[in-house]
Amino acid sequence: MHFKLIIALTEDSITDKIVEAARDNGATGSTVISSARGEGMQISKTFLGLNLEAQRDVVLLLVEEHMCREILETIEVAGNFDASPGSGIAFSIDVEDAVGVSHQVSKLAEIVEEEI
Repeated sequence: MHFKLIIALTEDSITDKIVEAARDNGATGSTVISSARGEGMQISKTFLGLNLEAQRDVVLLLVEEHMCREILETIEVAGNFDASPGSGIAFSIDVEDAVGVSHQVSKLAEIVEEEI
């Protein structure tokens, strides 16, 4: 079984919505890293030297490769990424190898076999 890692960089106010949408579409778990900082095309505003940027979260989802695109598109819709600039981005990368996921493989095998 081959996996991809979906990385979503989101405003903290929509993290739960994104994780829930991903799980509803086949993601078997997630890891959220809070208090990330980042900058897009527009530079963050400051007030008296303090940044006024929204807090960001990094959401990591290890998903089976055949399910990746659908989950990625679901995250985009749930986070309204394309319609609302600055709300977040999501992308996937290939995973060469993974351990500690054997308990998920049996569940995922049934789902993937139906899709293929």
